[in-house]
Amino acid sequence: MRSTSPGDAPRTHGREPAVEVTGLVKRYGPKTAVNGLDLTVARGGITAVLGPNGAGKTTTVETCEGYRRADAGTVRVLGLDPVADAAALRPRIGVMLQSGGVYAGARAEEMLRHTASLHAHPVDVDLLIERLGLDSCGRTSYRRLSGGQQQRLALAMAVVGRPELVFLDEPTAGLDPQARHATWDLVRELRADGVSVVLTTHFMDEAEQLADDVAIIDGGRVIAQGSPETLCKGGAENTLRFTGRPGLDLASLLKALPPHCAAVELTSGAYRVTGTIDPQLLATVTSWCAQNGVMPDRIAVERHTLEDVFLELTGKELRA
Repeated sequence: MRSTSPGDAPRTHGREPAVEVTGLVKRYGPKTAVNGLDLTVARGGITAVLGPNGAGKTTTVETCEGYRRADAGTVRVLGLDPVADAAALRPRIGVMLQSGGVYAGARAEEMLRHTASLHAHPVDVDLLIERLGLDSCGRTSYRRLSGGQQQRLALAMAVVGRPELVFLDEPTAGLDPQARHATWDLVRELRADGVSVVLTTHFMDEAEQLADDVAIIDGGRVIAQGSPETLCKGGAENTLRFTGRPGLDLASLLKALPPHCAAVELTSGAYRVTGTIDPQLLATVTSWCAQNGVMPDRIAVERHTLEDVFLELTGKELRA
């Protein structure tokens, strides 16, 4: 629904990145939460910031939003210092907090209309309410909203002012599948209208579906950054799986495969081949099966996922 999109407001995009962080350091007493972090967020795209708990991603994003002051390094958001230039920056960005930022006793529609009134060119509130499925709870106080309704209200408040840059913190947490996909569609529309999006999420599929760029933070630093496709290609090798009769002679199969490949029988009749999975390797496996009278019941190539890359780089699962 283009009329709810923030991209209709006139603006001038500079050539500088939407966010540029260089050598960021943030300490809490003796603990260094962010340790010389560098991060660039391109204009007009969706950048997902991922990291295990305690990695420093929340501190980094809150510093970009102007809620925390850096101990060292530089942070520029739309070319401005988020603390020193806060008054000039705030009208140009939207911030979706995972919790808080809303008066507990305020009604959902009342709060959204109030937020819209603070902006010069807000989107149509009625259409935004309809788009995010808030029409059934508009007269309900915030404290009585479900978790999913609170999330949708927070998203609406973040985008109602037609921001140039929006920070989304766990935008689909607690949402049902239908609401989740509606949120994805809205985020994609933001990008289509030239809005820059910084997304933090604990859902790997969300990052893979939405992000143009992914930054993985661990130990207070960005340890990898690139498109999901680039990160997955640069990670571990893909996997080929097939099923057949139990007890196949895998030593014979390994002789036919290129060096550095491995083949194991995971469970009775279920086999996994790892290595550089390309058309030639697939042809080698199917040829070996034909020569040995093996009719695979199923054969599939599994792509290396962003979750695989994350686990390899951090050694930790991404948990809420």
